[in-house]
Amino acid sequence: MKKLQQQISLLSLASPWEKALDPAGMQKVPMDASLSDLDESALDKDLALQDQEGEFVGWIPARKITKVLWQQWNICRAYYETLLEAVDDAITAVDGKGNIVSWNHRSEAIFDYSRDQILGRPITEFFEQDALEVMSVLTGGKGGKGVFRKYHQPSPHVYVLINALPVVMNHRVIGGISVERDITDVVRLNDELSTTTAYIQDLEKQFDKQKVEDPFHKIKGRSQTIRHAVGLAKKVASTDASVLITGESGVGKELFAGAIHKGGPRGKGPFIDINCGAIPAPLFESELFGYERGTFTGANKEGKKGKLDAAKGGTLFLDEIGEMPLDLQVKLLRVLQEKRYYRVGGTEPIPLDVRIIAATNRDLEEMIEAGRFRSDLYYRLHVVSIRIPPLRERMEDIPELIQLCLNEFSLKYSKPIPELDPEVMYRFIHHDWPGNVRQLRNIIERIMILTDGETIRPHHLPNQFMKRKKDGTTSPPSLHSPVADSEEMRIRNALKTTYGNKSAAAKLLGISRATLYNKIRKYHL
Repeated sequence: MKKLQQQISLLSLASPWEKALDPAGMQKVPMDASLSDLDESALDKDLALQDQEGEFVGWIPARKITKVLWQQWNICRAYYETLLEAVDDAITAVDGKGNIVSWNHRSEAIFDYSRDQILGRPITEFFEQDALEVMSVLTGGKGGKGVFRKYHQPSPHVYVLINALPVVMNHRVIGGISVERDITDVVRLNDELSTTTAYIQDLEKQFDKQKVEDPFHKIKGRSQTIRHAVGLAKKVASTDASVLITGESGVGKELFAGAIHKGGPRGKGPFIDINCGAIPAPLFESELFGYERGTFTGANKEGKKGKLDAAKGGTLFLDEIGEMPLDLQVKLLRVLQEKRYYRVGGTEPIPLDVRIIAATNRDLEEMIEAGRFRSDLYYRLHVVSIRIPPLRERMEDIPELIQLCLNEFSLKYSKPIPELDPEVMYRFIHHDWPGNVRQLRNIIERIMILTDGETIRPHHLPNQFMKRKKDGTTSPPSLHSPVADSEEMRIRNALKTTYGNKSAAAKLLGISRATLYNKIRKYHL
């Protein structure tokens, strides 16, 4: 409200000074003062405005000041009420005695109390004193301490991250405000992962044989985006067509390439990879095609086979194809068109007997427009294109990937599998992951090396996880069906999510195991 008042100058409210006016009973104020400069003593008197020489230049009746302040108060309240409805977090405000004075729509949804039930009542009637962070900020006078992003459980089945601050006026605490972000789904997800780890390990043992037979078993995730990419890769694997795999660094392009190779007709042949960005341009041609003896001074006297020779009967994986020099692009295109190649310094054609899979994290179409990649080579490689989604587009897979990494590195470093603090899972799900799955694995490995406790807590995370997210981030994925879904559907979804583990499903639903068994019998599940 103070900022709104600062926009109103007293001179804009004043009437011209009249000689008949008696300044003796008025409050004298400078003419360049604003409404916010007034103190409480000036609110019941007429105001006399003076210039720098002390001359009276205008006056304001006390009733006009009261009217303007009333208007400003209504404006502030309108903004305040709109703000409460606009935010997607639960906001609670209490007065100095702990009586609830504000309760927005998200508070109603999270805590299941309506405004009519709760406004004007002591907050301790609805929540345990020990579970109320907003009450803790009422003590301590002006220096009452606030809390920021604190993990908090205000009621038995609700978990939040809370910010709470005292409301201070005239050096005195008159109330408190808390802003709470619901992370109940994340906490339940963490509990579910903890309770079903052993069960998942048993399932993995049962399907070991199937995993060996499935070349795509190393690609983890159940999100729609990753399953779509896997489905497309499985279809093209059975052919001998060239494949272009695109995606950001760290998404697993080489993993897909290897699975496509193993799942295809050349699966028993060699899988040879060459990083087009790691080999100096002058050496690239000899690395790819090989060279005949005597071609280079000081080189192998018997000559050398190239990657195309090594990949005969199998697959050649051209990683970072966008880094290939333009002159080499021309030669590679000719090889793909003519189905034969020559070693450097050689005259005998060698039949091409390899499948080509290429990968890049660059935008090749943009490079074509800039003249840095040949369009004819692009379309030769682009028979089938598979885009691997970045981790931020498959956030629902993060809990599963974390658990798999924890299992892997617990075996590697001979350590027990630690639990994850709910806020750690929350931070993982809301991170941008510029390095994608590779970055996730590296962070989990680092944590497993450096952490000796039974629980991974926020302070174990790298510094970038401590930074606050920008506005506009999405909420973590929910385990539950919408409220409007039937009880039967919610139970089916919980059982599906927990692979049929009834104890985990009951915890996920927030009900006892006995109640779940009764519901299963009721719906013949």
